[in-house]
Amino acid sequence: MATYTTERVLRVQHWSDKTFSFATTRSAGLRFANGQFIMLGLKVGEKNIVRAYSIASANYEDELEFYSIKVPNGPLTSRLQHIEPGAPLLVSSKPTGTLVLRDLRPGRRLFMLATGTGVAPFLGLAKDPETYEQFEQVILIRGGRRVEDLAYADETLARLRNEPFLGEIVNRQLLDYSSVTREPLRNRGRITSLIASGRLFDDLEIAPLDPATDRLMICGNMRMLAELGQMIESRGFAVSPHIGVPGDYVIERAFVEACDPAEVAAVRRQDSHSA
Repeated sequence: MATYTTERVLRVQHWSDKTFSFATTRSAGLRFANGQFIMLGLKVGEKNIVRAYSIASANYEDELEFYSIKVPNGPLTSRLQHIEPGAPLLVSSKPTGTLVLRDLRPGRRLFMLATGTGVAPFLGLAKDPETYEQFEQVILIRGGRRVEDLAYADETLARLRNEPFLGEIVNRQLLDYSSVTREPLRNRGRITSLIASGRLFDDLEIAPLDPATDRLMICGNMRMLAELGQMIESRGFAVSPHIGVPGDYVIERAFVEACDPAEVAAVRRQDSHSA
């Protein structure tokens, strides 16, 4: 059974009326692989209310950073969105998850495909030098409803590209493609549609998906996970069946099971209204 340490919130930033990010202190004993998630929570009365959050910071950083949606009636999120620096936060001692490099077969290109706050684990992986050692090219594909949904990753990636050492590698090997569904933007449309039509590959001037050379990581809403999984399996990609067994692609299969049921239901309702 997981134990929890009490960390302190260091900073909070609200990116829109639906998303925010926050950073906390990190226990010296906490170890995790980039791409994993961890349980976070608040103590309410005598009860701990927790849910799963992908870690957006890299495993070599001194702080932990997270990116979250705001769910007005969510048991945890309705409270968490109002936290301020200095507030206590429960952090599990047992990170886990399937969005890890070791569960992918060797390949030349890595596609990381995300919707909404699903981009968080890929930001940690984008900061990982091993990602660029394992793959010649890394392609981050991220979608949202509105332009404001892209702001957190935009700022994080901009800082990363300006880092003294890693920035040079990132600028050479990382392609970043963002799209929205509800506002005018150069790239507009759902990720699945952009892949199916071939526009994504034309825009990036790269070859289409090839199971012989390409590996994929997918994180986002449940509708996207199902549709994209079906699409790429029809093209010959095989999913990693469970932790420790490499595949052509991985999804965070445990994440939904770890979420608060009320929050999952709220996300389902939001997804049903996506353009």
